[in-house]
Amino acid sequence: MLPIKASTWVDRLLDRFLDLLRLPAGDLLRNLVYRRLWTSILISSLGGQITLLALPLTAAVLLHASPTQMGVLTAMELVPFALFSLPAGVWLDRVRKLPVYIVGELTLAVAVGSVPVAHWMGWLGMPWLYFVGFLLGTVYTIAGSASQIVLTQVVSRDRLVEAHAKNALASSGAEVAGPGVAGALIKIVGAPLALAVDALLLVVSAAILRGVKVTETLHRGDGAHFWRDLKAGIAFVHGKRMLVALACAVGGWQMFNQAAQVVQILFATRVLGLSAQSVGLSYIALGAGTVLASALGHRISARFGPGPSLIGGFAMCGIGWAALCVAPANAVGVAAFAFTLFMFGVGAVLIFINFLSLRQAVTPAPLLGRMTSTMRWLILIPAGPGALIGGWLGEHVSLRAALAFAGLGALLLAVLAWQVQAIRAVKALPKVEGEEPALGAEAMPGVPPPASSAGAQLQPANGN
Repeated sequence: MLPIKASTWVDRLLDRFLDLLRLPAGDLLRNLVYRRLWTSILISSLGGQITLLALPLTAAVLLHASPTQMGVLTAMELVPFALFSLPAGVWLDRVRKLPVYIVGELTLAVAVGSVPVAHWMGWLGMPWLYFVGFLLGTVYTIAGSASQIVLTQVVSRDRLVEAHAKNALASSGAEVAGPGVAGALIKIVGAPLALAVDALLLVVSAAILRGVKVTETLHRGDGAHFWRDLKAGIAFVHGKRMLVALACAVGGWQMFNQAAQVVQILFATRVLGLSAQSVGLSYIALGAGTVLASALGHRISARFGPGPSLIGGFAMCGIGWAALCVAPANAVGVAAFAFTLFMFGVGAVLIFINFLSLRQAVTPAPLLGRMTSTMRWLILIPAGPGALIGGWLGEHVSLRAALAFAGLGALLLAVLAWQVQAIRAVKALPKVEGEEPALGAEAMPGVPPPASSAGAQLQPANGN
C-alpha cells in the first residue's frame, strides 16, 4: 500500500516538480489526494495507449481480421454497457466507489494480460479477443462509472471542469508518449506481448489508488427497493431537459465515433500502407491534440460556455474524419491521418470535459451512481450499431465510405445540436436544485423517502 503522507519522497519529488512549473498554491495538483488520483490516471492512461494500438493491431495484422470482425470486436466492448449499466448504477449508489475502481484496474490487468498468455499457448484467435473485449467493456461499465464518482468525492463541484481538464491533460500526456512507446514495443516484441506492459502499469495504478483517501456518505435506505431505485435514476435523468439533450447529442456522436474507430487502423495499414510503428508515431498527433485541448479546455469553456464548447467538439471530430475519407494514398494521406487524429484529440476532450462536468453539476450525491450509469447507457446504445455500421460499410462498400459516414454525420450533428437551446444556451455550470438524503425516492414524484435511511461516514485510506 502506498501511504498518503506529504513527507514521502514521492510527494516531495512531485512538490519540487510543481514548484518548477510555478503552479499557484490553489491549483488542484497541490491537493495531495487529487494528485494521487491524477497520477493513477496518468499511469493507467499510458498503459491504455498500448492497448489502444496493440489490441486492434493484434486482430488486424496477426489474426487478419475482416472489417466486419473488427466491428464485432468493438461491439463486444459496448454490449456490457447495454446489459449492466442501469443495475450497476443502483448498486454503485449503495457501495463505496473507490474499492470498485481499484478492483476494476486489477481486472483490466488480468484481461489484457491474458492476450500474450493465450498467444504463447497457441489459443489466441478472434473468439478470445471477443471475450477480452467483453470483459474490458464490463469493467468500463462498472468501475468506469465508479471512477467518475470518485472525482466528485475529491473535488468540489465548482471545480469539476478544471478537474476534468486536468484529468484529460494526464491522459493527453500519455497520448503523446504512449503511441511512440507502444509502436516501439509492438515492433520489438509484437502486439500481443506489448499488452503485458499495460497489465503491469494497471497494477501500479491500482497500488497508487490504494493510497487515495476519500470521505463518502452512503445512503443505504432500507435495501428493499432495487426496482424503485432503478426507476428513480431513470426518472431523474428524464426530468432534466439538459441531461436528455446531452444524452441524445453525445449518443449520436458515439455512433459516428465508433464507425470511424472500427476502420481507422485498417485504413492506415491497408490503404495508406503504414507499418505498426508508423501508426504508433502517427498517434502522437492525437496526444498533441488532447494536450492542447486539455490545457486550454477550461479557458475555452469559461469563454464560450460548456454547451457551445461541447458542440464545437462535435464539429472538430467531423472535420477530421471527413478529411481522412478523401485523403490520397501517399504522403499527403499520411499527413491527413495525423490531422484526423489531432482533430479528434481536440474535439473529444472538449466534448467530455464539458459533458461530464455538466451532468455531475446538476446531480445530487445520492443519485450520482444511477445518473452516471443511466447517461453512459444512453450514450452508448448507439455506439454498438455505429461500430457494426462502420464495419459493414468498410467491408461491403469501402473504408472511405465508413469514414465519410462518420465525418458527415458528426458535422450534421453539430448543426442540429446548435439548434437545441438546452445545450447551446449553457454558458456556466448549473447548480444542484435540491439534495435529499434518501436513496431513490427523491427522484420519484409522489413517493416519500424511506424512514430508515441512514448514512455512514467512510474514509477508506487503503481501499479495504
